[in-house]
Amino acid sequence: MRARRQIQALPDELVSQIAAGEVVERPASVVRELVDNALDAGASQVTVKLMGGGVRQILVEDDGCGIPVSELPLALLRHATSKIRSLNDLESVSTMGFRGEALAAIASVSEAAIASRTAEDAHAHRLDARSGELTPAARSIGTSVEVRELFFSTPARRKFLKTDATELAHCLESVRRHALARPDVGFSVWHEGKLVEQLRPGSLQQRMQDVLGEAFTDTSREVDLQIGPMRVHGRTGLPDAARSRSDWQYCYVNGRHVRDKLIAHGIRSAYEDVLHGSRQPTYVLFIEIAPDRVDVNVHPTKIEVRFRDSREVHQAVRKAVESALALSRAAGTGAAAGTSMGTMAGAAGQVEGGSTLRADGSYMSLQAPLHAPGHAPGHAPQDQAPAPLGGASQSALPWRAADAAAERRWAGWPSAGLPADATAPGTGPVNAFADLTLPQLRKSAADEANDAEAGFAWPTSRAPATAIATDPTGHEWPLGRAIAQVGGIYVLAENAQGLVIVDMHAAHERVVYERLKAQLDAAPLHSQPLLIPLTFAATPQECATAESHHAALLQLGLDVDLIGPGKLAVRAVPAALQQADGVALARSVLAELAHLDASDVVRRAQHELLATMACHGAVRANRQLNLAEMNALLRDMEATERADQCNHGRPTWRQLTLKELDALFLRGR
Repeated sequence: MRARRQIQALPDELVSQIAAGEVVERPASVVRELVDNALDAGASQVTVKLMGGGVRQILVEDDGCGIPVSELPLALLRHATSKIRSLNDLESVSTMGFRGEALAAIASVSEAAIASRTAEDAHAHRLDARSGELTPAARSIGTSVEVRELFFSTPARRKFLKTDATELAHCLESVRRHALARPDVGFSVWHEGKLVEQLRPGSLQQRMQDVLGEAFTDTSREVDLQIGPMRVHGRTGLPDAARSRSDWQYCYVNGRHVRDKLIAHGIRSAYEDVLHGSRQPTYVLFIEIAPDRVDVNVHPTKIEVRFRDSREVHQAVRKAVESALALSRAAGTGAAAGTSMGTMAGAAGQVEGGSTLRADGSYMSLQAPLHAPGHAPGHAPQDQAPAPLGGASQSALPWRAADAAAERRWAGWPSAGLPADATAPGTGPVNAFADLTLPQLRKSAADEANDAEAGFAWPTSRAPATAIATDPTGHEWPLGRAIAQVGGIYVLAENAQGLVIVDMHAAHERVVYERLKAQLDAAPLHSQPLLIPLTFAATPQECATAESHHAALLQLGLDVDLIGPGKLAVRAVPAALQQADGVALARSVLAELAHLDASDVVRRAQHELLATMACHGAVRANRQLNLAEMNALLRDMEATERADQCNHGRPTWRQLTLKELDALFLRGR
């Protein structure tokens, strides 16, 4: 048996080294703490100089307020700080640092020195952390902290460090995180005497471009949502710009970079039906909340936080990102990119207010009664179309008149030389052209008159794109005008930018899915009581969660009660999910409530059910559409949220610009 050892107080040096094990993980940890102090001092320029990836030397210089010479020795003492004075200050802390242990921890595992000067001092003073010697020094107003030979006193820790290039990359990433939060501050990083990163003060938009590149700002949407005292703003990437790694995910709470699983879950929930596979979204988000509603003193490196109302934050973040992703590129491309969703929906309504695609691929009138002749009760939900997008009658739609004129023209063609199925129902004008020879393509005067009457002009050269992609009122159709169907799968359209290729099944699937979601959101969440409650053995955590979150469970349509030690009973489930496994559903919801204080399990399960319905109800491949049906699908896409991706995260359409088409055929070379 091991002999008992006496309890005794540890030496201060050992205590500091233990604290350093929590605070100082690698050179990047030192850079983070020192830059935090520089920003708290009001610096407008921060310079970081490194040697050996930060292992041999780290020098952080700022032009902040400086430290008075009488307070320099105190700066190196554990738990000595100027940032808080009482428990009230700790509960509402707004500075980056507040514990007063970083400099002491760093000095215990390195050779450190501080040089500082205030506006009242005639010159700077330098304090050596190891010897405690205070000497005059030369520098302008501000502070310099020099750290040499990191982990020299703990060689075992130094063995775990990576190569200089890897440690340099981590240091650069630490500076960039600060730079995104403070675009008003300039940052520069030097390594081995060479400038490797320089970020000048400017706007947040410019700082994002400097740190992440123009590609991020070009493929992201602005986020700005105010909910009560909380504001969520920044930029979030489009689903098409998702990456295989999560390296472009930056989240800040009151200016502090954090990695919080609650926030990450909220953001991921907003992307759940627009991301394909395991792709990772990109974002730079800032959450501004009252300091007394968030606890930043829960992690040694302050990378994690705890919110007073986790559910409120989770819902705010999800709603903010969802709102930014709702407006699809199909609702505004090119000249219409800045048009609001309401304006585009109104424009689409004036053009396409009279039709919507049926589940079987045909189009029905939005203005027809729900049980009009030919529409028997009990149709799938996608047949129950919402109110018309606009008030235009079908006879007034310009492209319908053009299609009618085209059909009259095809009907007058002689059958000689035409393919056998050219006159079959659903066969468009493009198919009728298949086997025509050049002389047969010459038009008669009567044909030209019919075309002119319908506003359908045959181009003799490249026509202005805007004339093709706009309606008579001048509104631009972002997805243009349908011209053909390829392979029974893709719809080709021409817009102001060039050629649009649409996957008709994926596009219609999204249209139907969003309509089903709107119908579900408009109706209250009903519960279905179970005739025989489902009982199951539960863990202590599940039992505690079921009791403490009983009201939240009822709001989700679940009635889960504790019926005995380690026993739970499911007495009711959401009516829309009554065929689902009630026990598995309850366990999933309880797990999310326990870890995140919020749950999207029921919502996700409902949306998965709607996605299945939409997939089976959407128009199928090899369904031949005429031009009227193709154009109606394009107009529906323009008026549908998140129309750029289907429910599974695959793209619904792609744009080929005229410049890209010219390059394919080497035009202009």
